[in-house]
Amino acid sequence: MRTILAAMKIRGLSIYGHGVSGHPAPTSIEAMASRHRGVGSGGNLRAAVFGVNDGLVSNLSLILGIAGTSSSNSMVVLAGVAGMLAGAFSMAAGEYVSVRSQREMFEYQIGLEREELATYPAEEAEELALIYSARGMTEEDAARLAKASIADPDLALDMLAREELGLNPDQLGSPMGAAVFSLISFAAGALVPLLPFLFLAGDGVLGVSVVVTAVALYAVGALLSLFIGRNAWLGGLRMLAIGAAAGAATYTIGSLLGVSLA
Repeated sequence: MRTILAAMKIRGLSIYGHGVSGHPAPTSIEAMASRHRGVGSGGNLRAAVFGVNDGLVSNLSLILGIAGTSSSNSMVVLAGVAGMLAGAFSMAAGEYVSVRSQREMFEYQIGLEREELATYPAEEAEELALIYSARGMTEEDAARLAKASIADPDLALDMLAREELGLNPDQLGSPMGAAVFSLISFAAGALVPLLPFLFLAGDGVLGVSVVVTAVALYAVGALLSLFIGRNAWLGGLRMLAIGAAAGAATYTIGSLLGVSLA
């Protein structure tokens, strides 16, 4: 594990382009930062949108699959509620494990940086000087400020973690918060195709569920486009097409199974 993290650090330092022999300085702070950014980018809003989308597609597919097998609304409701709960808790558990593992890895990286700072203060001061130089300071001023920063280990560690590792020690993510957020967002999405079956009856309820879910899928696809820089109309249509394909496939399979089991 230590070897892997050391390699990660070397890769991060490889963006330095000039300066001290054997340890060149970055050409710009933007170039240095771009290799490391992306941890938690988009925030909770993006996670919520993806969670809602997963709930929409998965539970619509499940409901259509059951509807293709049975015409009983009670069976559809039972399957939909079971799918919503199972999916929500599965998403929450997966998100908790993922964020916790990621947080532990980041904490380990920061711990290694803390050890290096205590063991090799001169070398870490050189790294800080490179960072300050990348921010536009002269080499002399950068070296002077780096030596002053090393005198405050907490300040030096914070700077190294942010600029060298691309981590914010104060924002490593909450495993429990991520789990709760995923559970709620998935359940909200999974509830949409289920709602018509809870309040309506008759042969047309499945069509109402499909239409309501289609509108929601299009809205989610358009919203997701804001995070990936694509056209909102195309994003909505793409998400609608994905949901339609998944729903059609499960409905067809359910119908075939219903015929074979009859």
